[in-house]
Amino acid sequence: MKEQNSDFTTGNIPAKLAKFMIPILGALILQAMYGAVDLLIVGWFGTTAGISAVSTGSNIVNLVVFSVSGLTMGVTVLISRYLGEKKEEKIGKVLGGVICFFLALSAVMMILLPVFSRPLAVLMQAPKEAVELTSLYVKICGGGIVFVIGYNVISSIFRGLGNSRLPLIFVAIACVANIVGDLVLVAGFKMNVAGAAIATIFAQALSVVLSLLIIRKQKLPFSMKRTDIRFNGEVKKFLVLGAPIALQEILTNLSFLALCAFINRLGLDESSGYGVANKIVSFVMLVPSSLMQSMASFVGQNVGAGKEKRAKQAMLYGMAMGAGIGIFIGAFAFLKGDLLAALFTGDEAVIAQAALYLKGFAPEAVVTSILFSFMGYFNGHEKTVFVMAQGLAQTFVVRLPMSYIMSIRPDANLMQIGWAAPAATVFGILINWIYYQWFGRRNGKMAEEGFTG
Repeated sequence: MKEQNSDFTTGNIPAKLAKFMIPILGALILQAMYGAVDLLIVGWFGTTAGISAVSTGSNIVNLVVFSVSGLTMGVTVLISRYLGEKKEEKIGKVLGGVICFFLALSAVMMILLPVFSRPLAVLMQAPKEAVELTSLYVKICGGGIVFVIGYNVISSIFRGLGNSRLPLIFVAIACVANIVGDLVLVAGFKMNVAGAAIATIFAQALSVVLSLLIIRKQKLPFSMKRTDIRFNGEVKKFLVLGAPIALQEILTNLSFLALCAFINRLGLDESSGYGVANKIVSFVMLVPSSLMQSMASFVGQNVGAGKEKRAKQAMLYGMAMGAGIGIFIGAFAFLKGDLLAALFTGDEAVIAQAALYLKGFAPEAVVTSILFSFMGYFNGHEKTVFVMAQGLAQTFVVRLPMSYIMSIRPDANLMQIGWAAPAATVFGILINWIYYQWFGRRNGKMAEEGFTG
């Protein structure tokens, strides 16, 4: 069978980057559909309070999911580095540590989320009509969070190996199962929010089980012994790499929870409109997100192989590709946001509010591709502490204060709140550009002195 890892250290950069990125983009599209289907079917067959509950509840659950994704980025970068250094024998130990750590983390989350579901719903200032429904959504998703975490871990491992095709297959399985589950439980049995949550967890469980069966049939570039499955030294290595990204995700998503709370105070229509817009935003952000994930693996291999110039070229190609596509996506979101929102609900007030938010947010489709290419480049260099710091600066210096100020204005509306996202991203690009200039001069000086970068 054809070996599953890809060598990014030779060949045409745009072609190899695109070939690796397209399956990641496909997987992210399916993941976005996965999340959107819950809101779409609840919007058409449930209630307006249900839309608000799924929106608020999924924001709470996503705090855990995105934090785990940050930790798994450390796994991706470490595996990519070992492949570039031709140290495949270390990968089995990495995976053994990954299994132990993430099983322990899942056990903790399966207790905390259900126990604190209602206080979290109240803290999020969910509209009173949606508090109990939000709590119910979080309880159900929290009880099955092990499967959500399992999917993210498995996908990160294969991205590190240069294989973006299998994660696409895994999420396709989950997406189809979730659509069927939502139609049966929400549209058929009228279970509203509970049906959407149950369908989500069932789909993730099915995806994880089938992905493990598929993995057993793959020819992998490493071996893993039973004795590798323990808390070994590799755990510290991927946590050192992944923890700053995870901390950034935690604090950034806390800011998004705060933003959701700001908007929830404006009323049920605004809360539901923001929930619909947020699902559309998840599609707008697909190209930048796939760029960042691809860039980390691509750059990681080339840095491991000592090919710094090739790593820089990949970053620039990524920026050009992403921004070019983003112009069209952003223009459509700005001009036709109401048409996109109408896919999720027939409520005219909710559609109008969603379209307003998208008008303010639309420039983000262009500028985020530049920012995320920078971030993928620095993650590939294991500069995850800087990536965390610049992300927190964006969030707490620009996005959160600007969102709050816009939300308390007498004439507050969602378009004004939406402006905060692209403003924060432009600020982030400036920080990254300054660091990139310093980093390049430092690396050049070290090379002249005979040190490794």
